Amino acid sequence: MDLGNCPRCGKLFAKNFRDVCGNCIKDIDQEYTLCSDYLRKNKGTDINELADATEVSIKQITKFIREGRISLVNAPNLMYPCEMCGILIREHTKCDSCRAKLLTEVNKYRQAQKQADNKPAEKSSTSTSALSAYRNLDRGE
Repeated sequence: MDLGNCPRCGKLFAKNFRDVCGNCIKDIDQEYTLCSDYLRKNKGTDINELADATEVSIKQITKFIREGRISLVNAPNLMYPCEMCGILIREHTKCDSCRAKLLTEVNKYRQAQKQADNKPAEKSSTSTSALSAYRNLDRGE
């Protein structure tokens, strides 16, 4: 049996299929019910209004959305924050701007790796040339 501390309340619990204790699971389910009931009655609400009205954190509401428990289809104004910059989005985990920045960084990293992979071969040929030149000097050539 794997034991751990609940990240929400800190209590020790037996980890099964969930990462939180049984009491917190019940609390999360109640929070979900509050959110879904509120959204059914108020289709045009945004995430800040939903958080204020239900007293559920934006982080938890975002988790419900990402888990697919709350659908954005019938909630035209409901958006959640980008993981990097916090701008409100309706799909993925990062906004287009942050995804483009990450892609640029990945491409830079790949280019640096290619250059690093090519440099050892160049170094060895340069080292070999330098070593040959040193040997030739040592021989008096």
